Amino acid sequence: MKYFRVSSLLEGISYLLILSVTFDFISRDYIFPLGLTHGVLFILYLMLSLYSSHKRSWSVTVWLLVFFASIIPFAFLAVELFLRKELKESSSDRPAPSQTTDSIST
Repeated sequence: MKYFRVSSLLEGISYLLILSVTFDFISRDYIFPLGLTHGVLFILYLMLSLYSSHKRSWSVTVWLLVFFASIIPFAFLAVELFLRKELKESSSDRPAPSQTTDSIST
């Protein structure tokens, strides 16, 4: 999940950089390296979102929302909040280390 969060943030930032080229905030000389980087990050985001959805048992609807968030500018921030909430809920579901029992019999 950590890698997915990082790829989400990087993909979102690269998307904003691509959009800033279209609004002439950044020179068009950088469009190829930005586009190439964004493409690689988008594919990584897609693969890690599928992996995370499988590990977390997300519904198809949740995965589609996470996927469509990669297309909408600034939606990666909503995905980050969602992932933080998911991690907080999963960490509260786990028992504390002192409460676990050792299953190895000697």
